[in-house]
Amino acid sequence: METRSRPLGVTILSILAGISGIVGIVVGIIASLIIPPAGVVGIVIGLIWLGLAWGLWTGKGWAWIITVIIAIISIIFNIFGAVTGHVEQIISLIIAAVMLYYLFRPNVKAYFGRGTKISK
Repeated sequence: METRSRPLGVTILSILAGISGIVGIVVGIIASLIIPPAGVVGIVIGLIWLGLAWGLWTGKGWAWIITVIIAIISIIFNIFGAVTGHVEQIISLIIAAVMLYYLFRPNVKAYFGRGTKISK
């Protein structure tokens, strides 16, 4: 059985997704005390982030696709925000662009089964 080495950046992305999931669940629980439907939405989004974190951590191909989609959507929204006067969104735009670039690196794609394996 072949074992794949998880790239450091993927580890970081999965940890950040996990933190987002935990925060979403906690905020959802707190919000459910005030506005129950909003709380449920927060909890569901938090659970989705936790699922994405697991998928990234374990190298699931679907997690790579979802993360690429999230990065592209983020780039689009941040460009729109930056050109409408919210120049602070340029930082988020750069982060999303770097993340998208990173996800297409050969070793990262190979980890998710999306490319050819790079030999050392």
